[in-house]
Amino acid sequence: MKITWIHWQKIHRVIVLSAFSGSLLAGCGGGGDGPAIEARPQTLQFVGAAITLQLPGSATVVAKASSDLPIRYSSTTPTVCSVDGSTGVVSALATGVCSIAANQSGNTTFAQAPQAIQTIPVVVNPSQTIRFAAAPELSWLGTATVSAVANSGLAVSFNSATPSVCAVNEKSGLVTSLAAGTCTITADQAGDANYHAAPQAMQSLPVSVPSGITVPGAPAGVTATVANAINEITVSIGATDSGGSPITGYTVTSIPAGITATASTSPVSVTCPSTCSGYAFQVMASNRIGQGAPSAASDVLTNYNVVETFYEPDTQPRDSIFIGSFTFNSTTRTVLNLHGILSESMTGSQLAYPADNMVWLPLNNQLSAVSDAALGGVLVTTFLNSNTSTFSSMSGGDGWSPQAGVDIGGVYAGFPKAAQNPGNAYAMIFVNTDNPLAPLTPAQLNKLAYADCAPGGMMGAVCMTGTTVAGYGAVGTMSGYPVSQKITKKP
Repeated sequence: MKITWIHWQKIHRVIVLSAFSGSLLAGCGGGGDGPAIEARPQTLQFVGAAITLQLPGSATVVAKASSDLPIRYSSTTPTVCSVDGSTGVVSALATGVCSIAANQSGNTTFAQAPQAIQTIPVVVNPSQTIRFAAAPELSWLGTATVSAVANSGLAVSFNSATPSVCAVNEKSGLVTSLAAGTCTITADQAGDANYHAAPQAMQSLPVSVPSGITVPGAPAGVTATVANAINEITVSIGATDSGGSPITGYTVTSIPAGITATASTSPVSVTCPSTCSGYAFQVMASNRIGQGAPSAASDVLTNYNVVETFYEPDTQPRDSIFIGSFTFNSTTRTVLNLHGILSESMTGSQLAYPADNMVWLPLNNQLSAVSDAALGGVLVTTFLNSNTSTFSSMSGGDGWSPQAGVDIGGVYAGFPKAAQNPGNAYAMIFVNTDNPLAPLTPAQLNKLAYADCAPGGMMGAVCMTGTTVAGYGAVGTMSGYPVSQKITKKP
């Protein structure tokens, strides 16, 4: 076969390239005796017990490679959790399922490992606690703001455990001092769908009083009187030393104990169970510091008017009438200062009261008050003179009582010497000690009486009187007898 120059050049090139290629393969280990690359398989596995993360907590995951080569971690759920790529520390960010991937990329000996995944539930820790910030300083009658937070992030609410000392805004925590003492503020968090209620937290704020400020003094000028109903009284309070702080209220208590009333100003209305009779009352004033000493006990004193009428058949249209007033002490159930005027029906023209022109005697001397348990009250008598001498005591008797007058026939004291007649006169009323305004019963009405031994009431040696057969065994000396008595409370 004939080889041309062109063919020779092509053959030479092939030989050269073949030789060069063999040299390259030998140098790369593909040929000859150079070292070979290994690709051993490896596996990854998470180890340790399964974990659950609680917000806002953290935990550590551990994965092992069969090659013992280091692991790299990553989060495939970055909105739920994050992870430190080297340490495996997982931090919870939100509730849900946290997925952590473990990777090992291999080396000259081991091939890259298949990725391993560990899933971790992320839940809320249902327990929560509340912590107060440092306590602020609260001055007397001043304000301060407390602060507290729940580790759940939920809003807390505030309340005052000492409402007499301080008040607090439920949401803002603004505390207002009301009095001296220790102000205690509580903080609460009721929980929600994820959290239990938190244990209550407390913070105490001392409130001190400036020097020179004290509780009020004992009230002075205290008076008590029956109000519109028999079981209601009105307590009025006079001057009271405030102690340097404005008085905020009054407390009224009864003696004996059992009845209490309060008010911010005077007077104070007090309601008794059924009647206020038998009770005295004292008053204590309060300011921002506290309550002061009690006043002296005050009896319940009430002023009444009374009109008593005796029918006089022999002097019509004129009757014997007593118009008077008195003070009733409900505490001691006694009548004080009964006084008034008594008409002499044998005087004047034929005109009836109140258009009359009769002589009226001033009776200004209360000299007798006799309790009658059977009647439920007291018979009270006021006289013209400053003594009780009215009737003759020749046949015994006390010389003035209605029964003594009936027994002696109405004969004047000093009989038979007209010049020795003291000219006395009296009117006797009845007061129900449970309720002076109560209408009289027939038995009570029958014990009313009057006597008039003054000149306008004399018939020779006999004084003009008014009594009943039921009460004293006879009507009056001119057949007069009681028909009514009306007591009204003075305005």
